[in-house]
Amino acid sequence: MQRTAVVQLYAAWLRTMRRVQRHDGFEMHNVTMTVDNLDARILALFTAQPQIGVLGASRELGVARGTVQARLDRLVSGGVIRSWAPQLDPAAMGYPVSAFCTLEIRQGRGHSPVVEHLSTIPEVLEAHTITGSGDLLIRVVARDNADLQRVIDAVVDDRHVTRASTVISLATRIEYRTLPLVLVGTRPTAG
Repeated sequence: MQRTAVVQLYAAWLRTMRRVQRHDGFEMHNVTMTVDNLDARILALFTAQPQIGVLGASRELGVARGTVQARLDRLVSGGVIRSWAPQLDPAAMGYPVSAFCTLEIRQGRGHSPVVEHLSTIPEVLEAHTITGSGDLLIRVVARDNADLQRVIDAVVDDRHVTRASTVISLATRIEYRTLPLVLVGTRPTAG
């Protein structure tokens, strides 16, 4: 399978995994679900032990298996759990260099042409519309600094990209995480 076909297949899969609301051409995540204490305990358990399974979780939490399954189904359908896919480490796969690029794009056509171009580059892991002097912030990975230059050259090889500024990440101090949001959301409020 060609790289472009794999990227397109992955992008289609991601679109089906997210519940989004379209507004003026931008994707806005529709997260309006309340997460209670049991939901938080379930999420914390599956975060700590992703292979525990529903039966193991019900035993660990002291609740019925059907309750755990119903809660998981609700969390998935509500968009809180976006994926059961494994979390991959680019460095372990041979891409130890991580960088962030701020892109300025030509005005008038919107972000779509640039985002379409970026989605054909496998080393582009994320792209975000931002405020400030740039228009898009992207996260890229590379095999080494010379390979990073190749990736940046591929990123700016689009007539809609007018300028790019890149910073290399020296070390990750806090990995991507969401569990603290769940835990703070279930704390009792003072009052």
